[in-house]
Amino acid sequence: MKRVQRLSTHLANQIAAGEVVERPSSVVKELIENSLDAGADHIELEVEKGGIALIRVRDNGAGIHPDDLVLALSRHATSKISQFDDLSHVSSLGFRGEALPSIASVSRLRLVSRYRDEEQGRQIAVSGGEGKAKAQPAAHPVGTTIEIRDLFFNTPARRKFLRTERTEFKHLEDVVRRIGLSRFDVAISLKHDQKSLHQWRAASDQEGRRRRIGAICGKPFVEQSAEIDVERGGLRLWGWVGLPTFSRSQADLQYFYVNARMVKDKVIAHAVRKAYQDVMYHGRQPAFVLYLEVPAEEVDVNVHPTKHEVRFRESRMVHDFLFSSLHRCLADLRPGGGQPQSQSPGEYAVPAGNPGPAQPRLGSAPAPRQHGFALGVQEGRAAYEGMRALADSAVAERPAPQSGEAPPLGFALAQLHGIYVLAQNDTGLVLVDMHAAHERITYERMKQAWGDAGVRAQPLLVPESMSVSAKEAQLAEQHAEFLRGLGFELDRIGPETLMIRAVPALLRQANAKPLVTDVLSDLAVAGESNRIQERCNAILSTMACHGSVRASRQLTVPEMNALLRDMERTERSGQCNHGRPTWVQLSMGELDKLFLRGR
Repeated sequence: MKRVQRLSTHLANQIAAGEVVERPSSVVKELIENSLDAGADHIELEVEKGGIALIRVRDNGAGIHPDDLVLALSRHATSKISQFDDLSHVSSLGFRGEALPSIASVSRLRLVSRYRDEEQGRQIAVSGGEGKAKAQPAAHPVGTTIEIRDLFFNTPARRKFLRTERTEFKHLEDVVRRIGLSRFDVAISLKHDQKSLHQWRAASDQEGRRRRIGAICGKPFVEQSAEIDVERGGLRLWGWVGLPTFSRSQADLQYFYVNARMVKDKVIAHAVRKAYQDVMYHGRQPAFVLYLEVPAEEVDVNVHPTKHEVRFRESRMVHDFLFSSLHRCLADLRPGGGQPQSQSPGEYAVPAGNPGPAQPRLGSAPAPRQHGFALGVQEGRAAYEGMRALADSAVAERPAPQSGEAPPLGFALAQLHGIYVLAQNDTGLVLVDMHAAHERITYERMKQAWGDAGVRAQPLLVPESMSVSAKEAQLAEQHAEFLRGLGFELDRIGPETLMIRAVPALLRQANAKPLVTDVLSDLAVAGESNRIQERCNAILSTMACHGSVRASRQLTVPEMNALLRDMERTERSGQCNHGRPTWVQLSMGELDKLFLRGR
């Protein structure tokens, strides 16, 4: 074993480069963040060969003082913090002072800058971070230009792990897109191999922000997303939330920012996934561009060298705020929007009318018995009695409405092949999938009844013992009250043994041991578990599907109108329980185009 020795500055910089500089996109991220911290509102980026041959960043920020140019290439030299207390409320994107010397140690770097109070600029150049740089006079406007050439030229082992130019540029472009979404007030342009690819103007109003969102994420996302802006308890969440029907096969359209810093965090990911879980088709990914504003002292950004991760001081509060805000936003995605109207029992319904000779009257016979459903909603016919609650209501057939009189989904005109309801509103034609719509209405009513009654526990006739780890057994003891609220009764009868004495009544037919293991795993990772709610919701969804009006069932006009009114009152009625859309709108303009009117 060799003796302990101090590493050379050059070797230390190259080791740091391994943490900060992974590929050309990492260099671009660090340099543009420096420009933003310098107050720049115009940034130009030029790259060649995917950023391997050249990366040039120009900005109009405050610039670097001539006496600080050489120091800027030294490790742990920064203007963004000066004392330990500054780490508790970091407001800049960078603060470690490692980026520039790390980049310089694996490239040929040229730095030109003119400080805001100086009459001329200064420049320095280093190759591989070696040699003493000396500032020289140079013509330059106020701001800074940094050129990075031949990345990893002196570390061939690192360079050979780079991908093709096309792949590296794809990663680089993605970083520029993410930064472009983080600061609407900054104009950003990108050139690759002398070709101009992106030019995003600074946006000062909401319309300008939408244009940039459309340029980066695509116009379909802007057209099929809802805007959110919620502020509570010192936290603010705003941005764009994609409709559940605008889902993706991959998580390639998910952008989340904390205080304008793009981050990946398990607390955030869990809250978003939980908000979408009841409206998203299985296996699909939501699309969103969201911004969370948190007091600087409430978030720790000094977690990872690349600053992709953050740690919230009150992570549970942040999680609950994100979930509740997104959950409410998605719940309001129904015809007409706004808050749901008050509803009396049985109002989520399609009334029993004339079903036609080939179909039994809806509600005339008990529905199939649902075994194990003991959460306050009666089984069988009683569980769906609301479906005929409007049979004697005053919902009557009415003539076609005049302009300005129709509700969001309008009034029913006819039924198509026993599947779709055709309605007319002020905008044009509305098409409704009656089974999907009524399935969501029934499901929401049953969830409400289940929530009001709470989770009932079903004692096991023969308690079951299960082997767990010591940590899991400790979690079961610490969260005993929480587990009882989920319907579990667990006793620790040994260092690594639990006794299951009761399970949720709705899940009494399920295998209890894997369910307990999953819940304890969630508690260990996230401090909470939604397994029971998810399992129960799945059962309620199945029951709602079987209890909803079926395709080919002939409805009268009053029944169709009752269904439309219930959709307008029901949360999340824009999608069925499986994430499919329940209705679509065809405007008069779209209909005119189909028939070439006005040409």
